Amino acid sequence: MIPERVSLITITAKDLFKLRLFYQDLGWEESKISSDTYVVFKTVGVILTLFPVAEMAAEMQVELVSDGHYSAGVTLAVNVDQKEEVDKAIEIVRNAGGTILREPSDAFWGGRTAYFADPEKNLWEVAWNPAAVFDERGAMLEF
Repeated sequence: MIPERVSLITITAKDLFKLRLFYQDLGWEESKISSDTYVVFKTVGVILTLFPVAEMAAEMQVELVSDGHYSAGVTLAVNVDQKEEVDKAIEIVRNAGGTILREPSDAFWGGRTAYFADPEKNLWEVAWNPAAVFDERGAMLEF
């Protein structure tokens, strides 16, 4: 059996330096194991890493191709504790140079959401869900 958990997410980077700066500008803390070729951010629940796309392709032994459009396969999310935090988070993203895809708005299901893309067009949602349950570290347990 494979454990039912996601422990690490890697975003491949065409420009590691630029992508690293974007996430630093969001206020995210890097781990001590980060280097010039591999960036590790401490997040609650999972580790987020940035790794050069060419090196990842070589490691996986596949061709990774991007046509420059937004990724349709995966959307990452940051869930916040309070409704107002969605708007505050989007302002931080905007100031860090992210592309706001949808401004914060109330959702039909009772929450509040917004969407953005990082400088390499990886898609993110910022959401507040009134039914979300977090543990003492801030990791989401259910929604």
